[in-house]
Amino acid sequence: MTPVSLFVNLLGWVGAGIMLYGYAMVSTSRMAGDGTPYQAINLAGSIALMINSAYHSAWPSTILNVVWGVIGVVSVVRMAAARSREKTVSVP
Repeated sequence: MTPVSLFVNLLGWVGAGIMLYGYAMVSTSRMAGDGTPYQAINLAGSIALMINSAYHSAWPSTILNVVWGVIGVVSVVRMAAARSREKTVSVP
């Protein structure tokens, strides 16, 4: 096994572990499913799995993780924008 192949395989396992961790945390009510930490976990996991599945030419999984990642990016950006708007609202 080449060093690149080993790295990509490890990356895939880490990505799967990250996503399972997030799912377990939300399923056990230890983390909010609509919060930034969960979205960041999903985004990191999807990027890792996207790289792994593309490397192995598993295109359905690659596309799934691209879409999963886009959803994560959009969610994190919206949350950041909402937080920014809350900070700029002045209270009389």
